[in-house]
Amino acid sequence: QVQVAESGGGLVQAGGSLRLSCAASGSFLSIEAMAWHRQVPGSQREMVAYIISNGTTNYADSVKGRFTVSGDSAKNTAYLQMSSLKPEDTAVYYCKTMYRLTLFGRIYDMWGQGTQVTVSS
Repeated sequence: QVQVAESGGGLVQAGGSLRLSCAASGSFLSIEAMAWHRQVPGSQREMVAYIISNGTTNYADSVKGRFTVSGDSAKNTAYLQMSSLKPEDTAVYYCKTMYRLTLFGRIYDMWGQGTQVTVSS
């Protein structure tokens, strides 16, 4: 069983910064990628940023230049540094971890419970 836990959300003023953390734990062979998504009530969940095990990153256009995703493989943890926050960044942020149980086996994914980010104007 794999567990994923996000932390670091909170209330911040527009223009401020927050850093989210996503820690994976449990039984797995390797983590292939970790992705941050966000969701506003009544809207679909959208991808914000992801990092692959080789260090490749990708961002949604709406956060490019403001958010930075990074990872610490030794800690099985990914981070999302959010700067120049806007009220429209308000959402529940979820982390999805993609992992393998065996060397050439399929990739599984597990979502965390989410952490609320609220940006006041």
